[in-house]
Amino acid sequence: MTSPAGAPGRHSAFDDAQALVTASLFVAVGVAMFRAAGLLTGGTAGLAFLVHYASGVPFGAAFFAINLPFYAFAVRAMGWPFALKTFAAIGLVSLATEWLPRVMTFGVLAPAFAAVMGGCLVGAGLLMLFRHGASLGGINVLALWLQSRRGWSAGRVQMACDALIVVAAFAWVEPSRIALSVLGAVALNLVVAINHKPGRYLGV
Repeated sequence: MTSPAGAPGRHSAFDDAQALVTASLFVAVGVAMFRAAGLLTGGTAGLAFLVHYASGVPFGAAFFAINLPFYAFAVRAMGWPFALKTFAAIGLVSLATEWLPRVMTFGVLAPAFAAVMGGCLVGAGLLMLFRHGASLGGINVLALWLQSRRGWSAGRVQMACDALIVVAAFAWVEPSRIALSVLGAVALNLVVAINHKPGRYLGV
């Protein structure tokens, strides 16, 4: 989004609000697909899945709690506006993931399709959040900070961290589901890596 003079155009408060809501719903539907197929993903969402599978704690509660320690880093590294919008996005995703089963269920859901489509939905949601100065906390914040300060690809940083989390899941998830979870993580991070590059998008 650019102004007539070519300078970067700024998102309005309404722009940011609709992006936070839409992105959170995209992510929540992707998470619902992963959960229905017995899969997991990376980032703090992946850690929340591990807690959910290992202890039965609701995913939304685990996701919100795991992200709490990262807010201080988000404020320090990215500033208050970024931290507040990230807090809002995490809260919305946490609520939406627990609300969606009341309005949506999957009668037929092939695990391979859930991996790819779920990954694409979460990746698209993350892309929206990134472009509106927000994230889903945790590793997302670190990946964005490294891209802005060091020029590292946010998608590649996220993919490396996701791989470590998926490997840790072998203690609770069967190998075939792990393999599909890796497929989902690749789909997710390809969406981010291909579409979120410095200078590609000028809207702020």
